[in-house]
Amino acid sequence: MEEFRRRELKKIPTVGPLSWSVPGCVRGWEDLLTRFGTRKLGDVLTPAIATADEGFVVTEVIGGYWRSGEKALGEWPESAATYLVDGKAPATGTVARLPRLAATYRKIAQGGAKEFYEGSIAERIVRFSEANGGFFSAADFADHKSEWVEPVSTNYRGYDVWELPPNGQGIAALQILNLLEPHDVKKFGHGSADYIHLFAEAKKLAFADRARFYSDPAFGEPPVAELISKKYAAVRGKRIDMARAATDVPEGDPRLTHGDTVYLTVVDKDRNCCSMIQSLYEGFGSKVVPGDVGFALQNRGALFALDDEHPNKYEPHKRPFHTIIPAMVTKDGRPWLSFGVMGGDMQPQGHVQILVNLIDFGMNLQQAGDAARVRHLGSATPTGEAMDAAGGTVAVESGISDATLDELRRRGHQILREKGSFGGYQAVLIDWEHGVLHGASEARKDGCALGY
Repeated sequence: MEEFRRRELKKIPTVGPLSWSVPGCVRGWEDLLTRFGTRKLGDVLTPAIATADEGFVVTEVIGGYWRSGEKALGEWPESAATYLVDGKAPATGTVARLPRLAATYRKIAQGGAKEFYEGSIAERIVRFSEANGGFFSAADFADHKSEWVEPVSTNYRGYDVWELPPNGQGIAALQILNLLEPHDVKKFGHGSADYIHLFAEAKKLAFADRARFYSDPAFGEPPVAELISKKYAAVRGKRIDMARAATDVPEGDPRLTHGDTVYLTVVDKDRNCCSMIQSLYEGFGSKVVPGDVGFALQNRGALFALDDEHPNKYEPHKRPFHTIIPAMVTKDGRPWLSFGVMGGDMQPQGHVQILVNLIDFGMNLQQAGDAARVRHLGSATPTGEAMDAAGGTVAVESGISDATLDELRRRGHQILREKGSFGGYQAVLIDWEHGVLHGASEARKDGCALGY
């Protein structure tokens, strides 16, 4: 914290080595395979190595993201050498190759996670960090461990919805569902002013708590059980005025109860389910490739707060607040749905809208993802930034009618019609009665549903 003050920084930059935190995914891959897998890490990485070496066709969505990062990547020679061709992002429809990434994957395939955290890969990252004003040390990598955590859940109309607890934001989805449940959402109808108003107001309440209470439980005890309880939702829900949008939304008091993201999901023949998400946070993360390792490091460290009193404050060996939240739903003790929605703050909002589409509005798995979404913008953040004084803005996709928007404006909402930033959804639903798996993806991102 002292170093940030010395540099007169009021928040952690989102670009450059100051935004780094130790990557956890490689250890996570190995630990996941060791506990549940039937194949070795080297075997699993073989197709990725081949793709990075031989190349892949740049799709329109990925091509657009790549172009948007072109300028920032060009400011770091190692990033440009990794991701740009003659200073330009690969054009849509061309074949892109990542030979440096393939070389790193080969080392991991041969030496496992130990090679990443204690071998030459860690050495190169730390050396680059030291030469470019970062804080990494060899001990930071060698000390890294994965944790197995118990998911938490709430029951929504007979379905048990499971999310990961903090340091992530999964419980925000559970809080929103608890606030929606007392209302006849089905009667409101998808795309109605009543539903969108209720959803936005519930989101504001949940995100006010997110900004205040979500943090690494190793450095305190976020009141998770209280925050996701029905009793707490009943207290918080009294703040929702169905006739007027709230502009001042303080965090609650849970003690009243006492007591650049990639998502994939797989269900196998035995109905084992995997809901998995990985992320660099923003596009190309920190924008910095440390040396010749072939990948940009994430900028998750930017999600720490530079506030001595905040539970998410920057501290050694601490995990920052995370936005990535894979999810599952069980029904009568059996897995029913494995799903996720990419997109930063959109993720818990997307989870709720998908579940309401399925459970309340009776949509099928594909319709639930294709239906027009809304996104509330402007809530307080876990880095200490306050909520927009106007109560934020409700962004909507084109499928929401003008009549609905007029009514929302009448209730005091700021409205924005937007083309993007509504997440990216993938899901597998298990139909136990007929022995069938249903898969869904969507056109907002590159993705597909495949049987195997």
